Amino acid sequence: MHDFKLFPELTNNQMMMYYFESPHRQITEDFRAKVVKVTDGDTIRVEWTERDFDFPIRFLDIAAPELDEEGGEKSQSWLENLILNQEVDVLIDNNNRVEKWGRLLGTIIFMGMNINELSLLGNMSIPFELEEGVLK
Repeated sequence: MHDFKLFPELTNNQMMMYYFESPHRQITEDFRAKVVKVTDGDTIRVEWTERDFDFPIRFLDIAAPELDEEGGEKSQSWLENLILNQEVDVLIDNNNRVEKWGRLLGTIIFMGMNINELSLLGNMSIPFELEEGVLK
């Protein structure tokens, strides 16, 4: 039995087993949503018309510092000032939809700008492969 309250998104492997048990639509395509919270420099919470609850989006392919790490609050504040309470497009990679903690992964587009790339260019994050200084 899958816990949809804790892990609303199914991984690709879980889709065959639990798809028809899901109490809400599983996200497999790009969509537009409103940013209601900036958790940290690489995770936001969004509201979407197809769901009656807000849910997290983890930015694909980047890693921002945690809030208790150097640069963490700066990264969060930068992102909050940019997209909090704004409509964004979330681009989904069907081959890499959900991360190990059950969060949906996405590329965030705001006013035509790729926020994932902008975060890298502004030194607010690093490529995910370089997290903890190890090429993954």
